[in-house]
Amino acid sequence: MSAKLGEVLLKEGLITPQQLKEALDYQRAHGGRLGSIFVSLGMVQDEAITAVLSRQYGVPAVNLDLFDVDPNAVRLLPEETARKYMVLPLARNGSTMTLAMVDPANVFAIDDIKFMTGLNIDQVVVSELSLERALARYYAPEKGLVLAEKMSEFSAGLNDQFSLSNLVGANSPTTAPVNLEEAMQEISEALGETDLEVSETEEEVLDLSAASADEAPVVRLVNMILVSSLEYGASDIHIEPYEKEFRIRFRVDGLLREVMRPPLKMRAGLTSRIKIMAKLDIAETRLPQDGRIKIKLKRDTGVRDLDFRVSTLPTIWGEKIVLRLLDKEKLMLDMTKLGFEPESLEKFKRQIAKPYGMVLVTGPTGSGKTNTLYSALASLNTPDTNIMTAEDPVEFNLTGINQVQMKEQIGLNFAATLRSFLRQDPNIILVGEIRDFETAEIAVKAALTGHLVLSTLHTNDAPSTVSRLMNMGIEPFLVATSVNLIQAQRLIRRICTECKAPAKIQPPAQTLIELGFTPEEASKVVIYEGTGKTKDGRECPKCKGSGYKGRVGLYEVMEMNDELRELILIGASALELRKKAIEHGMLTLRRSGLRKIMDGITTIEEVVRETVL
Repeated sequence: MSAKLGEVLLKEGLITPQQLKEALDYQRAHGGRLGSIFVSLGMVQDEAITAVLSRQYGVPAVNLDLFDVDPNAVRLLPEETARKYMVLPLARNGSTMTLAMVDPANVFAIDDIKFMTGLNIDQVVVSELSLERALARYYAPEKGLVLAEKMSEFSAGLNDQFSLSNLVGANSPTTAPVNLEEAMQEISEALGETDLEVSETEEEVLDLSAASADEAPVVRLVNMILVSSLEYGASDIHIEPYEKEFRIRFRVDGLLREVMRPPLKMRAGLTSRIKIMAKLDIAETRLPQDGRIKIKLKRDTGVRDLDFRVSTLPTIWGEKIVLRLLDKEKLMLDMTKLGFEPESLEKFKRQIAKPYGMVLVTGPTGSGKTNTLYSALASLNTPDTNIMTAEDPVEFNLTGINQVQMKEQIGLNFAATLRSFLRQDPNIILVGEIRDFETAEIAVKAALTGHLVLSTLHTNDAPSTVSRLMNMGIEPFLVATSVNLIQAQRLIRRICTECKAPAKIQPPAQTLIELGFTPEEASKVVIYEGTGKTKDGRECPKCKGSGYKGRVGLYEVMEMNDELRELILIGASALELRKKAIEHGMLTLRRSGLRKIMDGITTIEEVVRETVL
């Protein structure tokens, strides 16, 4: 490496030929590594050498001073071997170990460590000085004291910011300082006996026990965040860095709720930990990345398999991370329980039972489109039916259905996959999303040639979907003949059944009429709300004082008929299509919401938040 490093630095213009000669003379006289000699003589900065090696060998660079190393990974390699080869294990995921190396070209070191550990090696390059400090920190006899000091440091930073009540459900933070050790222990007890395992396959499992005292504080905190999101019933975890603060929010029943504000100094370690778990490039902080974390959660009640879809996005103050919880137990495959009105459900079932044509489900991100389509597929999934899906990403694995994950970087997009599907003798095709003309054109042709096509679009309501398809370039006569049904949907919060009660102040009839109720309905309807409290005045344990628990769908189902098809052929506007569809019995999103208010399922505020007249 010595000669190579000198040549590379010389080529990069970081040193002069005279400086290289001086460094080599010094090395011959005193020994040592050439990289540290350059640094000690003040010729090159430590970080510059690391950056050069990273570019030279195509290996990510890591700053160990900002990285929280997994102590369990360190134990995989004896100190003598680590010092001999100047390496340090950073983390382990399944059968792969992330290894920090001063010399990433040392193939003898890699082969030796592979043989000793039986693991594959993912290399990252680090500076020699930072590795020396890390080796002293993690292999020193007083390692336990060092970890204790780190724990104490994190605890001090978290005092007054990270409270048990925030993490397990209270609406406001407590004011008393909370010790991290005690908080972790109390939360573990509140959650019951939990073991968290991150696995790449069923056979290769890395144990990440949430209750283990040996874990680094950041590792334990990440585990606790993942477990707590499940207890909260969260659909997403938002980890957000700002200039002077660092916050974590959970999306519960569609609304974000702040649960924690760790100190800023934990930002780099927490971000790196999640990226390693999701098998992302921890050195790449300039570009967005997507990954996945698979979790096995051992509880008193049994074992649960969870998936977290991970997305990182570079912001001006660091990387924002969003983890979407894909909990199979929350997947509702019974269409009768999704919130359909009886007449809307009958239309939807009638159209997905047809042998060909297109059924489109529209709505914004997080409106339950995937759940609706999976429910439809579950009802159609029989041994004599070939069902193919193209998804980005595949959120849940469904037995008996051929699911394909899109990979844009290698050209596997929706259009290419759809073409292949048509040679696979399908009966039913699900396209995750129609995003462009090419995908729309192939989907329409498939619907016209004997296949049932299910897909999604991003539009505000059902009638405007027709205009969206035409704007993509699909001819009106193709839209009119291929589309069987268009359904728009939203998700709104349900009133908590434990603290549900008639609202103390009932709105006047005129206000209800302005919302869309008929005069007759306005005179009879009773508005309900969630009080957030039990009968004895305590906070409701089910909804944690919010008054809402769970969500229900609003559905606008526009079933095609001859009159609507004629309007599409003559280029009618979305407004005209909407008017005609209502004449034929279509319930709008607002009307679907009003029905649920009358049934005592939700509140006026929720319906107004998601729908318009």
